[in-house]
This record gives sequence, C-alpha cells and structure tokens, in this order.
Amino acid sequence: MDSDNRIPENKKFTVFNVVTGIILAVGLVLTILRFTMGLGTVTNLDNNNPWGIWIGFDLLCGVALAAGGYVTSAACYIFGLKRFHSAVRPAILTAFLGYALVVLALHYDVGRPWRLPYPVFYSQGTSSLLFEVGLCVFLYLTVLFIEYSPAAMEWLGLKKLRNIVVKLTLLLTIFGVVLSTLHQSSLGALFMIAPSKLHPLWYSSYLPVYFFISSMFAGMSMVIFEGSLAHRHLKDKMDETHLKESTGVVLGFGKAASFVMMGYVGIKIIGISIDNNWHYLTTGWGLWFLVELIGFVVFPAILYAVGSREKNLTFIRVASVWTVLGIVLNRLNISVVAFNWHLPSAQRYFPSFMEIATSVFIVTLGIVIYRFIATRMPILHEHPDYKTH
Repeated sequence: MDSDNRIPENKKFTVFNVVTGIILAVGLVLTILRFTMGLGTVTNLDNNNPWGIWIGFDLLCGVALAAGGYVTSAACYIFGLKRFHSAVRPAILTAFLGYALVVLALHYDVGRPWRLPYPVFYSQGTSSLLFEVGLCVFLYLTVLFIEYSPAAMEWLGLKKLRNIVVKLTLLLTIFGVVLSTLHQSSLGALFMIAPSKLHPLWYSSYLPVYFFISSMFAGMSMVIFEGSLAHRHLKDKMDETHLKESTGVVLGFGKAASFVMMGYVGIKIIGISIDNNWHYLTTGWGLWFLVELIGFVVFPAILYAVGSREKNLTFIRVASVWTVLGIVLNRLNISVVAFNWHLPSAQRYFPSFMEIATSVFIVTLGIVIYRFIATRMPILHEHPDYKTH
C-alpha cells in the first residue's frame, strides 16, 4: 500500500471508533445470546406485552424517521423543487438504511425469524394489516435500493446500467410515495385493533392519519438533523453545490415542517373532540399527553416558524432534534407507555438492559454503514463524470 493512503495511527483510535467498537462487540454477543438462547433470555416480553422496544423504537420510530426519503424525493421530482436536489441522495441513503435496519430488528423480534418472508411469498393473509405493512415495507425497501443504486453504480463505474436506473427516477418516486402512504398509515391502524389496551387519549380512529402526517414532519426533521451532522463531520466530502444549497434545504424544510406540525395539532384536537376525551386531560395521563403534544409538537413547530422567518439556522436545527425526540416519544407512548395502561405497575412492561443495548447496537450499525458509504460513494457530492450542467 502507498504510504500516502495509510490511515494515521492517531486516526484509528478516535473516541468515536473506540466507543463504536465496544457497542458493536457487545451487540454481537447479545445477538448470539438472542438466537441461541431465545427471546426470554434477553427481553422482558410476556403474554401481556408481546411487543416491546424492538417494535416501539426499532420499527415504529425507524419507519417514521426514514420518511425523509419519500418526502425529499417527492419535493424534488414530483413538485419540481430542484433546490432540494442535493438533499435527495443523503435522504434516500438514510431511508434505505433505516428500512433495512427495521427488517434486521424484526429478525430479532420475531420468534422464528426464518419465517419472516412467509407472509409475502408463502402464506399471504390478505385480510391482515400486518400483511399490508409487510408487503409495502418489502416493496418500498426494494424501491429505495433501486433509488440508491445509481450512487453505487457511479462508484463502481457501471455507467450504462446507472443511466437506465436514473431514467426510472420519477416512476420510482411516485411508487415510493404511494407505498409510504400505505404503510406509514397502516402502522397506526395496527393499534386500532386494541381499543381496550391503548389509553383513550392515544387511541383514535384517526390513528392512521396521525401516523402518516407525523411521518411527513419526522422525515423533514430527520433530513435537517442528518444534514447538520454531515456538515459537521463529513464536510470535506461535500462539493460546492451541496454546501451552497444546504441553507435553502434547512430553511425550506423548516418552514414546511412548521405548517405540517400545526396541522397535525389541529387534527389531534379534532380527534379528542370527536371522541369526547376532554375529561382525561385532567388526569396524570392527560398531563403526559399534553407534554407530548405541546412540549414536543407545538413548541418545536413555533421554533421552526421563528427560525424560518428570521433565517436562523440554529433555531431550525434545534427544532429538528426536538421534533425527532418528539416522534420517538409519540411512538413509544403508543406502543409501550400508554399500552396496557390499566395493568398494575408490577405487570407493566419495561425493557431489559439487553433489549436497550440491542437497539443501540442496531442504530450504531446504521451510523457506521452510513459513514462508510458517504465517505466513499457520491452521496454528499456529484461524481465528476456525471455532473449536471
């Protein structure tokens, strides 16, 4: 190897690399335990709580935060907002990795993971919402892989194949939006079959609408958040176009997110009114519901609006982190916190350390893969042989 291409010794043992190495090593040990000793060894799941943090966080949050793929590509290719073009590839990569890791997490959660493909390929339960979710996630993951593939093809020098795939961009974008609309809303519809288990403030016939609308501002916030991290840690991989357009992406998505979030709040209020659940707001559960709605939707929406008006990028970036945390809180409230709310505390579910550590392992794996791809493939810059003029 040429001495100029060697990694300096002091770069091999950075804090990031050491911490990441420890997390991945622990994650591999837990993976072996889970697949050799069973779910009971590493989780606190039981008959009352068959779905835990691996569904609530890894799946529900993962799918919502991966929505930046369909939101960004739709903005650029369907609505013609070409100023967001530089954000498309990072958003598609984040979405592709997000969905891929959701499928990986499902392998941990499913009792017999080798049967995961059965609902799609072998025994279709066409009357089940889970079948619709599984089919849409499978198809959308395929769409995301194809959308991401031109970057890999440019890196590998597969010019002819890359040009064929690029011609399918609009078709893939439309297909991706349709699939996202279906499975984002269906994840919410899953919880409509458990009205006696989910607290009335979170249970609503509008759950599919809530999940879909919240996925929009979750996706936009994730694009801003991911872009901010990339600018801080991978700025040397960005070209002039990405650096120049980044401010417009942040301001544009910040403004759009504020509108969508306030619309979401309005629909949530309508849902409470229709179900006449106002009296629950005076209880402890009601206080927690208001913390979620006001603290993690209304406040960041206002911060987005002020940041967009004043062109204050710091406000918008803080709001993006705040909103991402709000989405995580909402999905965990529905799937874990407010689920089985009537049970005594001794029978309530709380994730084990190994469940939490496994989720951290999966997230870290995604960060490592993103970093590997973004530093090698034309994600944050245009390949010199394919620059648009």
